[in-house]
Formats: sequence, C-alpha cells, structure tokens
Amino acid sequence: MRERPLITPAQEHWDDRMETPLTVMALVYLAAYAVRILAHDLAGPLRDLCLALTYTAWAVFIVDYVVRVRLSGLGLLRFMRHHFLDTVVVVLPLLRPLRVVSVYDRVQRRQDKPRLTLYARVMAYAGMTSGLLGFAGALTVYHYEYGAPGATIRTFGDAVWWACATLATVGYGDVTPVTPMGRLTAVGMMGVGLALLGAVTGSFSSWLIQAFTREDERDDGRRPPGDSPGAS
Repeated sequence: MRERPLITPAQEHWDDRMETPLTVMALVYLAAYAVRILAHDLAGPLRDLCLALTYTAWAVFIVDYVVRVRLSGLGLLRFMRHHFLDTVVVVLPLLRPLRVVSVYDRVQRRQDKPRLTLYARVMAYAGMTSGLLGFAGALTVYHYEYGAPGATIRTFGDAVWWACATLATVGYGDVTPVTPMGRLTAVGMMGVGLALLGAVTGSFSSWLIQAFTREDERDDGRRPPGDSPGAS
C-alpha cells in the first residue's frame, strides 16, 4: 500500500500563498503582545486594540492549521506527529515568529541552490531562533514575574539579561524566576539553549575540519612525488 505524502501539492500551494500573510500576522501578534506586557500605563482603548489584534492573529493561525490538516489528508493525530513545530506554535502563538526561519530557508533555496553552505545556514538559523526565543522568553517571564512576591526580575531589562544568560547556559543566578510559569519557561529555554549551542558548535567544528581537510589535500597535490611526509 502506497503511503500518502506528508506534504501534498495542495498543501504546498496553500503554504506558498499564506507565507507572507502568516509572517505579517506573527509579527503583529508579537508586537501586540509586547505592547500589552510592557506598556503598563496604556490607555484602555489601546489595550483593547492590542488584545483584539492578539486574538485575531491567533484565530488566523488556528484557521491556517485546520486548513493544512484538511489538505494534508493525514488526519489530526498523524499531522500533529509529523508537523510538531506547527502544532506547538498554534498552542503557544508567542513562538509563531520561529516560522520566519522556514521563510528564510525558502529564500536561500531559490533557483534550487542555497546561497549559503549548510554550516552557515545552521548557524544563521540558530542565531535567528536564539533572538526570537530570547525576546519571547523575556516577555513571558516578565509578564509573570513582574510584581510577584520575592521576584528578582522587576524590569524588562532584568528579563532580557536573564534570557541571554539562560540561552547561553551561563546561569549567573543574580536574577531568577520565582513563579511556576516563570520557572517552566526557564526549563524550556535551558533545553533550547543547549540544543542551539550544540548545533552551532557542531556546525562550526565540522566546517573547520572540512576546511583543514581541503587545505591538506591541496598541499598534497602541490607536493612533488616522493616528497611525502616521512619519506627518507
């Protein structure tokens, strides 16, 4: 029995059409959420507008997810299993800007040839992911820690500093979350930080090994016959 493809032509066409609108809605969601969290003295109508934009963007994400499930023909459970990131960003829309990484990948792959090497792309994606997750994590932690009893993260600057230290797996401990949601966010960011650090370090190490190997091969090609290392 022939298995159904994980990405059908109809789904791929839908993804291409919705790529730009969803990217815009992701940025709108992130901006509206950030304004609601950071602007404590925001007027009532403006706060309502930000809330409306947040829920509107979320509704668009849910509609897109439902359409993609229908077009895939996989059924909900199989689609969730094979498109885990898509499912996560629907449940946690604050992570939706991570889809920008896939947009960047498509730009790099135009004319069927990436403009950057595999190692450079891995490092570029890791950098973009770190920046987006750091900002989203700082917003989330600040939202739950601000005003909490015994909190050490009292300003957004404290939250950004904490997010950078956590993603870098440094963990100075000068500011730490005290609320359950803040600590849950910290656990997720620690795991992501370790994964990203490993991806960047591994890619850079592989690139160095490849570069040194090519250099050795060029040196061997220029060396006269019988003049190999160890020859007497």
